[in-house]
Order: sequence, then C-alpha cells, then structure tokens
Amino acid sequence: MPGSTETIRVLKGDDLAQILRLLRTSEYGYQRFTLDELPGLLAHYPALGVFNGPSLHSFLLSQTVYPPSAWIAGFCVSWTESKSYQRFMTVLLERMTPLLIARQVRYLHYSGNDIDQDWLRTVLLGLGFLPYRLLYAYDKYDFAVPTRGNQQVIVRPFELRDVPALLAIEAVCFEDLWRYDALAFRDIAATHPYFVVAELDGTVVGYQFNTVDYGSGYLVRIAVHPSVNSRGIGARLMAEAITFFQKAAVGRIMLNTQDDNVHAHRLYEWFGFVRLRHRGFVLRKVL
Repeated sequence: MPGSTETIRVLKGDDLAQILRLLRTSEYGYQRFTLDELPGLLAHYPALGVFNGPSLHSFLLSQTVYPPSAWIAGFCVSWTESKSYQRFMTVLLERMTPLLIARQVRYLHYSGNDIDQDWLRTVLLGLGFLPYRLLYAYDKYDFAVPTRGNQQVIVRPFELRDVPALLAIEAVCFEDLWRYDALAFRDIAATHPYFVVAELDGTVVGYQFNTVDYGSGYLVRIAVHPSVNSRGIGARLMAEAITFFQKAAVGRIMLNTQDDNVHAHRLYEWFGFVRLRHRGFVLRKVL
C-alpha cells in the first residue's frame, strides 16, 4: 500500500516536466523509449504516477503495441525514495493491471539488456513475471557494407497510405508481442528520423525504422515479407540504413534480435555487426 501521504493517479501531458526531471536525476530508472516518444506514450497508453503532495516520486509507463500484448515502457523512482523501488513497482503494477485489461491486454512484457545485471529482473520475477525470450545484442563501429542489395527495390520514406501493407507484413513476420498497430506506426513516423519502406514492382514488401540517441544509432526494426525472401531486399534496406547512420555521424550502430532469429543473425553478421557477450531477455506476466 502507498504511504499515508501518497496518492496515485493517471499521468497526462501536463506531467511531462516532472517525468523528465525524474529521468534526469534518478539512478533508478528504466526507459524503453526515446524522449521524443514520451508525449505520445502519455497521450495514448496507460501511465501512472505516485505523488507526495504535488511532487512526483515514481512512475510506471506502458506501451500497448498490439493487444493482447503490452510492454512496460518505463519505470523510475526519485533518488530520495530509491530504497523503496520494489514497493513502488508493486503498487504501480497492481494499479496498472486493470487499465491494461480494459484495453484487451492479457500479457505484459518487460525487456532487459543484460540478464545477469538487470536491476528489475528479480523484482519482476517475484511479481509473477516469467522468462519468455532471450535476445542477442549486436554492435557495429564502421559504415562498411558488403553489398548494396537489390537495386530494383525502391526505398522511400514511409507514408500513411503504407499502413495496411505494413500491418500485413507484421502479421506474417512477428508474433503478437512484437507487432505494431496503425497507431504505433503513426507515432513512429512522428518520432523517428528514419522510417522507410521497400517497394518491389510497385508493392510494399518491407520496411525499416531507426533512431539516433546520445551519439549512437539504433536499428530498431527491419522486416521483409517472407514471400520475397532471398531477393536482396533485406540487404538493400540494411545498406540504406547504414548510409543514414553514416550521415548522422554516430559512434556505433546497435540492435537487438531474438536468439532464435537465425536468418536475421546471418544478415547482421554479413554486414559486420558483432554479437556482444551479454544477453538480453524478455519477461512475460499473464494479467
């Protein structure tokens, strides 16, 4: 239960400044979003904060990507309350659950970058989360490309008219926890500096979006419809992405992928990405 002077309420856009303050000043923070995405999260997805008077002491943000699945998007505790981070997570998660269920969410996920060092993993396991997936992390420190891919493929900026084609690609490429819906694609277009689609013979057959943060490039998603596999479309998208990162002058390019996604591993390693020793992971809780 919250302390006697604490209140819990839904967070809105007016709370943005206090959320940013916590992210800047606390060492107990988890963030699965860029700062450009934060206003959209508050506008579209359940978000809760613990207040002591007018002051925000902790928050829990969600990211409903594709019901029945959602993600923990962010969690933070003020440095003055850092010893109570387990209590804050417990209380906020309890209050968040009915809000997610009301949106037809049945599975809540959490992703971490290092299974051996993650500070929230043990807490979440104690709250009913279970291991669900392992992830590999890859880094690349140069801009070399072994091929430019299929030059018959047209790579162009995403347009809203592409949403139906991208949803069709999502349905055949990813299980529900990784899928994006139409709202998510619109948010991605508004917040990511690089979002392109691949056209072959006038049909959208793939897409990719990336972002840049603190001097590093993040290859967030690359997807190609399986009906056109082995036609150099993934390589074409990857080569264009590396060109984008080179123009952005990033120090390194990073990505994460499922440990069993062997086809993607081959593409990344062909393009000079090196697999890191630490392993990422996904936890799942049934609501």
